[in-house]
Parts: sequence; C-alpha cells; structure tokens
Amino acid sequence: MVQQIRQNEPRYICIIPIEKITGNLDEEIMTFGVSASEAKNQGEQLLTSTYGCDGSQVLELMQQARIEQIAQWCAPESH
Repeated sequence: MVQQIRQNEPRYICIIPIEKITGNLDEEIMTFGVSASEAKNQGEQLLTSTYGCDGSQVLELMQQARIEQIAQWCAPESH
C-alpha cells in the first residue's frame, strides 16, 4: 500500500501553559495548524475567546508557549 501525505492536515502544535489562568499546576492547552503561525494564531484566539484573556495576558502566555512540528499524517493513496 502506498502512503501519501494528506494535504491541509495539521503539521504544527502550539502548547501553551495556562496554570496562571486556571490555578492548576502543569495545565496546558494545545492548538494545531498547517503552519507554525497558524497554530500560534489558533492559540491566541483560544486564549481570548475561551479564557477571556486580554492582549497583555495573551502576550505573556504566548512567550511561554512552545511550537513544535508534529509527524505528518499519511493516508492510503486512492486510485
């Protein structure tokens, strides 16, 4: 079976520590994107919409965030 990389699938993950918001030690949120900047943007939007963070809080949390490349997703090649 031939495998091919799926198009438009997440390739980056943004891991944001949110223990300052929730008070729970080691708590993190993760967002995904096809690019590092998209994963970061998704994280910023989530902090604003879900957690009600203002601009300075988002900036502070994003400075602590990690953006990593994840394994590319593969699917069987369709004929």
